[in-house]
Amino acid sequence: MSESPSISRVALKKITPDVSAAMGSLHAAAVSAAQDAKLEPELLELVRIRASQINGCAFCLDLHTRDARAQGETEQRVYTLNAWRETPFFTARERAALALTEAVTLVHDGHVPDAVYAEAAEVFDENQIAALIWSATVINAYNRIAIATRMVPKN
Repeated sequence: MSESPSISRVALKKITPDVSAAMGSLHAAAVSAAQDAKLEPELLELVRIRASQINGCAFCLDLHTRDARAQGETEQRVYTLNAWRETPFFTARERAALALTEAVTLVHDGHVPDAVYAEAAEVFDENQIAALIWSATVINAYNRIAIATRMVPKN
């Protein structure tokens, strides 16, 4: 379903600069926590792409697929990320992170099941799990902002 932008949407940074700055600070803190936990930047891009796929955020998909490719991610893995369970292209760590990301993104659908959390706990320590949860939470918030304000990818 595609809607043409028939009405002008609010410019959040302009109207609520303090809240926008706080969101930027949250993002920076989540990135810092991921770095401190020694999570791979490539893994974090997969998390951001997968959440954005689920949410249907064109702006964030464009941004993070470009970022992933710039970090050396293959086109094959980017193209098949939506069906990661059906491919042999992702490691156990990546699969656990993607499952956790999906559970956080779709929290309304069964919350975050114990089995998903346990799978993540097998391959990530507590600091890494915390950083993954924050990363998934932040991209979900950004997806909602971009979708609500109709942000459009740049050509």
